Parts: sequence; C-alpha cells; structure tokens
Amino acid sequence: MTATAGFRESELEHPLAPREFEEVRKLAYGSFGLELKPGKEELVSARLGNLVRKGNFRSFGDYCAWVRSDASGRSLAAMIDALATNHTAFLREPDHFQFLRERVLPELAARRTLELWSAACSTGEEVWTLACLINESFPARDVRILASDVSGKALRTAQNARYPAERCQDLPSAWLARFFAAQGRPVQAYQVRPEICRQAAFRRLNLIETISGVGPLPVIFCRNVMIYFDRATQEKVVRQLTGCLEPGGYLFVGHAESLTRVPHCLEYIRPAVYRKPVKREGKWTKSW
Repeated sequence: MTATAGFRESELEHPLAPREFEEVRKLAYGSFGLELKPGKEELVSARLGNLVRKGNFRSFGDYCAWVRSDASGRSLAAMIDALATNHTAFLREPDHFQFLRERVLPELAARRTLELWSAACSTGEEVWTLACLINESFPARDVRILASDVSGKALRTAQNARYPAERCQDLPSAWLARFFAAQGRPVQAYQVRPEICRQAAFRRLNLIETISGVGPLPVIFCRNVMIYFDRATQEKVVRQLTGCLEPGGYLFVGHAESLTRVPHCLEYIRPAVYRKPVKREGKWTKSW
C-alpha cells in the first residue's frame, strides 16, 4: 500500500489530517497503551513523517492501513519505536537509589542472588545505575537484572551499553573507574564493562499485554512510563506489576506517577515507593 509512481514530495508533507491522527491514536493505544491526547498532532507528524516518506506512502492514512495489515509485526514495532519517548538519565530521581541503598538492599543482604526488574528501561541508564549501586554495596553477589521495554530500538541502545561522555558526567568517578571503560582521548564515551553487562538480561515486553515468566521479585522499577497511560491502563499495569512482586517486595514508580487514584493493594512507603503486603497467618498484614 504505497504511493504510485510520480507522486510529488510535497504530498508527503501535508499536515496530519484529524481522522489520520485519530487512526494513529487508536493504533498507539491498542498496541502499547500510549494515550495521545489532542494537541499531540505535531509530535505525531514529526515522529512518523520519516516512516511515511521512507515507505513511499501517499498519506498517514495509507501508512496506518499498512501497519495494520503487516502480519510480521515489523511495521508496528517501527511505529512504536518512533512514538515511544525514551528520555532518561543515569541516577534519575536520585532519592530512589538512596532509599534502595539504605533501606531495601540491607533487607536483602542475606541473599546470595539479588534479582530486580527495570521495566520500561528505555536506553538503559537505569539498568546500569542499579547494577553499579548493587555491585558497590554487595560485591561478589550474583546480580540479575531483567531489563525490558516495548521499544526494540531503545533496548538495542541499552544492550550496547555505550554512552557519550556528556551523558555520564553526573556518575560518581569511582563508578566510572570501576564499572566503565573510557573510550578515546580525550574521553568521548564510556562502555559498561563486560562483567557488569552480563548481569542484565534484556527482553522486549509490552506492559499492557499479559506478562508471564517474571518474578516473584523483591524490587521492580517502573518509572515515568505510566504517565503516558490512561487510568484504566495504569490500573492494569499496576495489577500486573504487583503480581510479579514477592510479598514485601518494593515497586518504584516515577515521582509524577502517584498511585492515589489507581486501585491497588500496595502499601504507600514514601513518595513514589510502594510495597506489597506480607501474608502472615492467613492474613495480609503491614510489612512494617
């Protein structure tokens, strides 16, 4: 479903029509829960325009029809990669990592294997922040971090584990020396060392689909993704994440993602940190 020979380049630059924006909205919401509200037309046009042009589609409508008809799923995956927001940083929302270091990890100190899940890990900075913190706090432990995202493009960047020097400037110098290899003189980039990379397993996961084979885990980070979901989708995602937590396990969400209006069974611990109750003597009780 591509344009016929002889189309004019200007035909691909027409503004996104309202009905086409609605088609994209439905596709995005149905495939990975993204809620594109009115006012996002320019963003959608900018992010999908290149795919429309490269595919020689005459319109966004033709492009959407192709995505729906592509049984391989590759076109949908490319659309998700284009629309997904992958803004993140090392040590983002640092009080979470301080709480993990001071409160959560000591509770797990007796375990030889420490397992965590970085859901919606984006380009991987959260994954490697967690790995550095755990290895610094508990050397010689078996660390296993599941890193997942709906975007295959973001996952490839995360798995490559190489970041420009300016993206790493806020990392502790001790971490850079111990867990990263500097590249170039002057330093142009930092590569996560192989022994740290081996502690992470990457998996493409769509949080609005049924999640299987994950958990139960003591810690799940799922931050700054639910802000893109509507209330019903947030409720579904939180329910699934709760099911992947072990009793007493912690869920970290973004500071802009209060669960106040989302039905759940988790205990509020502190801003953006929740805990699954512990079951004792046949009843669910507070864990502290």
